[in-house]
Amino acid sequence: MAREAPIFRFNHERSMLVAATVERVVSNTKDPLHALNDAAYWEIRRLDGARSASGQAELSEWRSLARRLARMSDVERRERLSSLATSYAEDIAGNFDPRVFRASTRILPSLVTGLLAPGALPRHLRDPRGLLSLDALADKVVIQGDTARLAKLAERGTLVFVPTHSSNMDSIVFGFALERSGLPPATYGAGKNLFTNPLLSFFMHNLGAYKVDRRLRFDLYKDCLKTYSCVLLERGYHSLFFPGGTRSRSGAVEAKLKLGLAGTGIESYVRSLRAGAERKVFFVPATINYLITLEAETLIEDYLSEAGKARYIIEDDESTRLSRVVAFVRKLFTMRGSVVIRFGEPLDPFGNSVARDGRSLDRRGRAVETASFVRDVAGEVSLDADRDAQYTRELADSLVRGYRANTLVNSTNLVAVACFDHLRKQASRDDLFTVLRLRDQKISRDELAREVLARRDVLRELERRGEVVLSEQIRESSGGDVLAQAMSAFSGYHSAPVIEAHEDGVALRDPKLLYYYQNRLIRHGMGFDVEARGGSPCSASGGAR
Repeated sequence: MAREAPIFRFNHERSMLVAATVERVVSNTKDPLHALNDAAYWEIRRLDGARSASGQAELSEWRSLARRLARMSDVERRERLSSLATSYAEDIAGNFDPRVFRASTRILPSLVTGLLAPGALPRHLRDPRGLLSLDALADKVVIQGDTARLAKLAERGTLVFVPTHSSNMDSIVFGFALERSGLPPATYGAGKNLFTNPLLSFFMHNLGAYKVDRRLRFDLYKDCLKTYSCVLLERGYHSLFFPGGTRSRSGAVEAKLKLGLAGTGIESYVRSLRAGAERKVFFVPATINYLITLEAETLIEDYLSEAGKARYIIEDDESTRLSRVVAFVRKLFTMRGSVVIRFGEPLDPFGNSVARDGRSLDRRGRAVETASFVRDVAGEVSLDADRDAQYTRELADSLVRGYRANTLVNSTNLVAVACFDHLRKQASRDDLFTVLRLRDQKISRDELAREVLARRDVLRELERRGEVVLSEQIRESSGGDVLAQAMSAFSGYHSAPVIEAHEDGVALRDPKLLYYYQNRLIRHGMGFDVEARGGSPCSASGGAR
C-alpha cells in the first residue's frame, strides 16, 4: 500500500540522507583543488554580470575563493569542499509531509475537477464521496500497463520510474497515475525553476520532490545530485526521473538519454551487495501521451530557433501563465482519454527484462544471476566505472525501445503527419523551413481522410508487431472520424488554429504546430524526420528560414 511506502519515513531520515551524501562525495573526491577550481570557474562564468545584490555577493565570494585556493592547505580545501557539498545536498534534498499527501490525494482531484470541468462540481457536492476519490479523472487520465506486476516488484526491490517528458504537467499526471494504480509514491527530481510557482512549489516541496538546479554545471554539484539519488535508492526510496533531461522541444519521443542518474541504479545495487543485503532495482519505462501539449507553441519555437539551442531552461512558457494552464486543463477535460500513461516492461539496471518474481531474464527468457555482472576477475563485487557505464548504455537502449513500443498514437499525431506530408508535396524544396513557410494551404476533406486512413493502416501493422500502440479512438475509426477527432482536439486551446474547416475542405493554418505533433511518430518511420537528415532544424534545411 502507498501508506507503507518508504517515502513516509523520509522526514525522519532526511538529515541522515544528507549526511551520507556529503560524506560520500567528499571521500570520493580525489583532488579537492581541481574540484573547487572547476566549481569556481563555472560559477564565476555564470554569475559574471549579475545585477542583484545577492548575485554580486555570490560572485565576489567565488572570486575570493579562486584567488585563495592555491594557498590553502589540503585540510582547508577539504573543509571548504565539505561545506559546499553540505550546502548543495541540503538544497537538493526534498521534504515529504504525509498530511499534504493525504490532502492532495483526497481533495486535490476534486479541486482540479472543479477547475477543469466546473459542471461536474455540483454532482460531487451532492455526493461527498466524490470529493474523496480520483473517479472524476478516471476517463481523462487513462492508465495502461501491468501495474499489478509493478506492485509486486515494489515489494521485492526499488522501483525507478523513467517516463518520457513533454510538459511541466508530467509530474502531476504521473503522480495521479501512481496513486490511481495503487503504486507507491516516489521521490523525483524537479527543475529548481519550477519551485518559483507558489502553488506548484508547495506541493512539490511537500511531496518528495528534490531540486535540480540546471544552472550549475560543475562536477561537484553533479556528484552531489547523483550521490543523493544513489543514497535514496540504496535505502529503498522509489524514484522518478526523466532521462531525457528536459522536455522534448521538438515533440519527438526521446531517442538519446542522459545517463548520469540512470547509472545510480547499478551503483546502488552494487553497494547493497557489498553490504550483504541485496536490494534489486527495477527501472520502469513509461510514456506520457497527450492529445494536445500545454507548451507546444513555445517548445517548437524554441526548437526551431538558433537561440533555443542554448536555452536549457525555459522560464516563460505557457506553464508559467495561469490563464494558459486553466485553458489547457479545461480543454483536456472535454476529451476522453486526453492523457494516457503507459507503463512498459520493467528492466534491471543492465537492461534485462524482469519476471514478476523479480528475477532477471536474458533475451531467451532464461533467468540470470545479476550479481555475476558486477564481479571482478577475482570474483569480488566491485564498482567499475567503464564496465558500469557500458551497462548503463545498454539500459538506455532498452529504455528507448520501451518508449517506442509504448508510444500511443493519438488522432492529433496521425492527422498532423498526413497534413505535414501534404505541405511537403506543395513545397518548392523539401527542406524544413521551406515547408514551414506554407501557411493556409487547403486540402479536400475526403483526400485528407484517405491519407489519414492509409497511415493508420501502416501503424496497425506496427501495432501488430508490438512496435506502437493506437489509441482506442482511432484504431477502428474511419479516416473522416479520425480527422474530426483531431480537429475537435486542436480547436479552442492553441493561440491560433492548427487546422480548421474551410469551404474548400480543410485549411492547414499552423505548419509549426503540425510539425510538432507529427514529430511524435518519427521514431516509427512516419513524418518529416529532421534528426535523420542532419541532426538539427538548421542543418537539415541549410540554415534557410
